[in-house]
Amino acid sequence: MMQEEEIKAGQDTEEITEQVKEAKKPEHPEAALEAILFAYGNSVQKDRLMETLSLTEEELEEAVKKLEEDYASSGRGITITRLEDSYQLGTKSDYYEPLIRLAKNPRRYTLTDTVIETLSIIAYKQPVTKAEIEKIRGVSSDHAVNRLIEYDLIEEVGRLDAPGKPLLFGTTEQFLRAFGVSSISDLPEMSEELKEELKEQAIIEASEELADKTGEDENITVEV
Repeated sequence: MMQEEEIKAGQDTEEITEQVKEAKKPEHPEAALEAILFAYGNSVQKDRLMETLSLTEEELEEAVKKLEEDYASSGRGITITRLEDSYQLGTKSDYYEPLIRLAKNPRRYTLTDTVIETLSIIAYKQPVTKAEIEKIRGVSSDHAVNRLIEYDLIEEVGRLDAPGKPLLFGTTEQFLRAFGVSSISDLPEMSEELKEELKEQAIIEASEELADKTGEDENITVEV
């Protein structure tokens, strides 16, 4: 009996797979795309959207552009957010204040100079190990890395093929959303001046005992 049920389940799976393969393109791809992104909530990878909607990359991009143009021309409060190879339906930044008043307790986190410097290194050097970060900064970065993971701005992306297999870190989609960029490639090129500033700040930090605990660093507050 169990074997028959397993065979039937396997047949059902095959039938569903065939139905997906034979699925026709939606009559209005942009409407179907909007429905998926609205219902899903989080970002959806481009490849999954192409497969689900039976669209080519060019057709998917055309549907995205139509939605963007419609949202812009009609003064809508939503927009398509591009995150590397994914898309997400979100609200326009112009209407953030009303959302804050409604939510009353928005998620907030504070980034100190130390955390910002560590995040900058990871953003520009990723994937990067903690040892490489500390080599650039000249001081321990345990606290900053842990804080950035807690804020979902960075994540573990693998391990380096070297003795000890150290963890590699990279930025997340939340990083892109928080700093208003669609891709890492959109970040401005790190200038020599900025590199020197990072080194100088690391020297200052190393010379000041318990600088992070005094709370005297200038802070940057990010709201999401």
